[in-house]
Amino acid sequence: MHGNRRTQDLVCWIVSDGKAGMESQCLGLAETLGVEPAVKRIQVRKPWRWLPPSLMPAPLSALGSGGDRLTPPWPDLLIASGRLAVAPAIAVRRASGGRTFCVQLQDPTVNAAKFDLVATPRHDRLTGANVISTLGAMHRITAARLAAEARRAPPCLAALPRPLVSVLLGGDNRAYRFTPAAAQALGHGLACLARNEGAGLAVTPSRRTGAHVVEAIRRALDGLPAVIWDGTGDNPYFGFLAHADALVVTGDSVNMVSEAAATGKPVFVVELEGGSRKFSRFHATMRAAGVTRPFAGRLEHWTYQPPDDTQRVAAEIRRRMDLVA
Repeated sequence: MHGNRRTQDLVCWIVSDGKAGMESQCLGLAETLGVEPAVKRIQVRKPWRWLPPSLMPAPLSALGSGGDRLTPPWPDLLIASGRLAVAPAIAVRRASGGRTFCVQLQDPTVNAAKFDLVATPRHDRLTGANVISTLGAMHRITAARLAAEARRAPPCLAALPRPLVSVLLGGDNRAYRFTPAAAQALGHGLACLARNEGAGLAVTPSRRTGAHVVEAIRRALDGLPAVIWDGTGDNPYFGFLAHADALVVTGDSVNMVSEAAATGKPVFVVELEGGSRKFSRFHATMRAAGVTRPFAGRLEHWTYQPPDDTQRVAAEIRRRMDLVA
């Protein structure tokens, strides 16, 4: 049904609700496969968007006019992530008569057999014949991308001393709060790296980073060799990863920790207020694998084999679809 096709000839859709973290995972997998995806950003109408995926009847009819429609011709491959994409992805698979190979990233919270493949971090504790467990999240960080970024250093990094520590800031979510106290403590720890270790600091906030966090970090690093991206111009995120000698990452984001780990460089995780069992299992797994250590305001050096989750999932898709290069 799926065999004897070249990967680059596939028609591929990415289906998401537009959340950057979810969409980035799907893009990373598509790029690793070598396909050019059409990104479908959907909106689900009330009251359906508040309901679990299993309770959404006629999900393709529940899509709002403000988002993309999902209509035939159906794709060969569909990659979905996020709660709101679950029921529409299943509906496309059903409408295509099984011709669309449907991949769900992260636990769909419905029977995994409704998909051709589910790729989800092992801290979700999901098992099944069509489930592949990963250490962390899918992402867009590859050796080739890092090498390309390393050849074109962001100008803001030119004057910073080595070792260079890149700092990835998250923010509040359902599990964590980035409190003023946590921001002040992180700022103090980063200042210690500059003063005691001679480190340069490259800080990049995310969309969830509160203004009070950025201001606290800015005050703590005033007069020290540090740059903080102000949100203007091209995002230097990939460049900060490529040029870093070590990374400090807040623990509220599986995505950011997974992306940092893809560099193979020391990754220090900053603990924020809150948490959950899933996050605790994820961080414990990363520490046990020798990938991360807690941030304590000083540098250490260690090595590990960067996780190859995105490559593993791409290889499994090629195998199950019987694709040729």
